[in-house]
Formats: sequence, C-alpha cells, structure tokens
Amino acid sequence: MKSFITYGRDSHFPIENIPFGVALINGEKRIVTAIGDYVLDLKMLEGIGYIFQEKKVFQTETLNEFMGCGKKVWTDARNRIQKLLDADNAELRDSEVIRNECFHLMKDVEMVLPVSIGDYTDFYSSREHASNVGEMFRGKENALMPNWLHIPIAYHGRSSSIIVSGEDVRRPKGQTRPDPNAAPVFGASKQMDFELEMGFFIGTGNNLGENITVENAEEHIFGMVVVNDWSARDIQAWEYQPLGPFLAKNFATSISPWIVTLDALQPFRTEGPKFEKELLPYLQTKGNPTFDINLEVKLKSGKMDEAVMICESNYKYLYYNMRQHLAHHTVNGCNTRTGDMMASGTISGPTKDARGSMLEITWRGTEPIKLPSGEERKFIEDGDTVIMRAYAKGENYTVGFGEVKAKLLPAK
Repeated sequence: MKSFITYGRDSHFPIENIPFGVALINGEKRIVTAIGDYVLDLKMLEGIGYIFQEKKVFQTETLNEFMGCGKKVWTDARNRIQKLLDADNAELRDSEVIRNECFHLMKDVEMVLPVSIGDYTDFYSSREHASNVGEMFRGKENALMPNWLHIPIAYHGRSSSIIVSGEDVRRPKGQTRPDPNAAPVFGASKQMDFELEMGFFIGTGNNLGENITVENAEEHIFGMVVVNDWSARDIQAWEYQPLGPFLAKNFATSISPWIVTLDALQPFRTEGPKFEKELLPYLQTKGNPTFDINLEVKLKSGKMDEAVMICESNYKYLYYNMRQHLAHHTVNGCNTRTGDMMASGTISGPTKDARGSMLEITWRGTEPIKLPSGEERKFIEDGDTVIMRAYAKGENYTVGFGEVKAKLLPAK
C-alpha cells in the first residue's frame, strides 16, 4: 500500500497501521487516526459522509462507542480509512478544501486519553521479570512461586489514575520500613521505578457468569497500547504481603495515546516461549498467539539534553499471552466491559539490557547505572523523564505505537 501522504520507512504511522486516538483540536476532543506526521479528523470525515457505517461512531469524545460495535465494524472502518488515504484514490487526495480541514500536524495537536476506562487489571506474565524479582527477595532456588508456571498472576489496578503520555507524575508518599528492626515511617518514596509493559483494551465484553475462551479472545480485543506502570518499590516492599500491590501502584499509570489494532499487527505474529508445565486445557493456545514488537526505554535527567537508552526488550518474551490473560480473567464468570484495560506486567528479556524495570537494571540498587551527564541512578529521581516506545518492523515499513513519556515531579 502507498498513501498520498508521504513519510519515511521508520515512521510509526504508515498506511499499514491506522491507529485510533483522541486529539484536542480547537478546544474540542475529536476521534482521529494517524498517518505520517499528521492526525486525520475522523469525526469530520464521518460527518460529511466520507466514512459510512450503520450508525455514526466517531461523533463522541472517546472511542468507547466505536469499540463496542465489534470486530467487523473495527475492520470495515480501518479498511475504509486506508482506501481514503490510498495514493490511487482521488476521493480525499483531490479534495483540497476537505484535506485542509481534516488533516492537522501531529505536533500542533494535544493527544488525550482515548478511552473511558472502567476497570484495569495488571498481569505479571514475564518469566524473566518474575524470576529476577523473586531471586532478589527469596533467592534463586525459590524465585518463582509454585503457582506461577500454571496460571497468569494478576492484581486489580486503579483505572482513575491512568493518564496519557505527556502528563507529569508526582512522587507518591506512603509508609515504608527502611529499617527491618524498627517501626515503619511515613514520607515520600525513595525508590521510584518504571515498568515496561504493553496493554490491551476490551472492545466487546462478556456477560456476568459467562467466560471468554482462548479461541475467541481476540474477537473481544480492540487494540494495544504501551504502558508505564509506575511503581514505588519501598512502599510496595512493606505493603504487598499478603494481598499484593496497593498504594505502590495506584498513584499513576501512563499509557501511549494511540491504540494499534490487532488487524495492523497480523503480519508480526510469532510463537511465544515454550511452556515448562503443561497448562490446563482452558489456557492452551494454538498457532502464533503473540507478536514480535520491539520495546525501548530511554531515560533523560534534568541535566541531559538527550535521552539515553537503558532497556531494549520485546513483547514476544512474555510467558503468557493476551489470549490467556482474557481467558483466565473470565474463566470464573467475571464480566468485562467495553473500555476495560489489561496490562501485561513488566516485559523483561533474557539479557541484562532487556530488563524492563530499574529494580532489575540496577539489581535493587546494588549496581547503579551511569548516565552521560556523569550522574548515577539506582531508581528514578525527581526531574527524570522516562520515554517508552514500541514498534514492529515490516519489510519496508514500521507499525508503531508512538511513545509514552512522563516526567517525575517532587512529592508535594
């Protein structure tokens, strides 16, 4: 495919992608897609009849109504947008007045949270991450808990504090116990961390008492985003037993503004890791259930002009895939709804440079990293900016997610 909008082969937003998001344009939230360096106003195109469906779905301020229409509508809309952008189609290409109204440079608009998110679940699905963290706290022989190789572990997060790329994050306060022989203390977290994750959004959910199987899970998944699951490690270490994370996680979760559909990711399907234990039948998947998506984390301190790479990982390293996440989440009859988000958990790889959190990169602060500015980092400091990017490489094109970027501010 070729578009009349020009872009380089490394652009995250070629005609093969067609992601969905919401942009603030002239003070109004409008549903858009991305092509090259531009956003394309879908609300306008639908309003004047260039995009035609049984009912108008792009006239709202979030993607929820569109997402709730189901996979056929998602695919048909994406195909129609691709046709409008095709270099050989004169409909939009030769309509100068309409083009001037519906295309906006990406740098001139503000992207906002694209979905009204009802519920948020965060999984713990990277074997390398779980093993690294387990080894730090329990030793190598007891790194993985007995259940980990049998079920996807997860906890219920806080949807109200999910924010979009570009919004700053405030260092949280809470209880910690720096001295194991003394009483806990209250104050700002001293061990702020990022977690490199990917998330997916539910398009169409299931009724209470019913379940979604691994075979039809992807019929319910609208698309994916990049996720930074901010974590306060010292707060987490004190509070997590026996019920898991709480205040250490619920203060902020950053996501990228563009949702990339599974249709766009089909060329990048691949096998996942081999399972050490035979899974129960409801978790067994066939074919290529995951995707080859490159992941990067960069860090920029307040003294640096450019960010430096500190992690390069891949989505395919996850032990459990999104089909299994959704099947396990609903196997007990738990209902899911349009706009629910589920994240993968930290995605670490088999090498040191693929560790997806500062906790692992610096091995709990015992191996600090040196920045080009001469500074050292054990964890994230005030004024640091964390930038995550995700992309899949085709033969002559890139399907990307853009970035999720956030700066850490001091505690109030």
